[in-house]
Amino acid sequence: MINWFKYSAPSTFYPLAGRMIPVFWTLAAILGAVGLYISFFVAPTDAQQGEGYRIIFIHVPASWMSMFIYCVMAFWSLLGLTFNTRLSGMMTSALAPTGALFAFLSLWTGALWGKPMWGAWWVWDARLTSMFVLMLLYIGYMAIWAAIEEPHRAAMVARVVALVGFINIPIVKFSVDW
Repeated sequence: MINWFKYSAPSTFYPLAGRMIPVFWTLAAILGAVGLYISFFVAPTDAQQGEGYRIIFIHVPASWMSMFIYCVMAFWSLLGLTFNTRLSGMMTSALAPTGALFAFLSLWTGALWGKPMWGAWWVWDARLTSMFVLMLLYIGYMAIWAAIEEPHRAAMVARVVALVGFINIPIVKFSVDW
């Protein structure tokens, strides 16, 4: 049986992560290339939206990834508050820039899709606004780490912000239905 708790220490986690980087880069490149090929060359043209709908193949995964990364950040923040591990702060602070990038990519590709479909770059509907709030939560999280010099105190404040901000994830998901 594998003792997973031994990987909660950076001294044992970093070597494992270092060995896994080439594997994950290779998988990401292969799967990304296959996905882009299928979305741009295999998928048929939409009858109502024409070729402009293809941006959805980038927009939707970016939106889901930004929400997923925030869920992972909330998970690590909860672990950090519960067990007071240093790795949880490292993980969340490392995830935040990537999540912010995906949130920005989601908003940007949504605007690129929205202009030809709706005639406007931005409309203040619930999903767009809640996704913008998610991007602001990422930026605020990173700002906390930058503003508080003591790492332990910065981690504690950032964990609370991440957990409180988690309330926004169901709002993003279900905003269209509401």
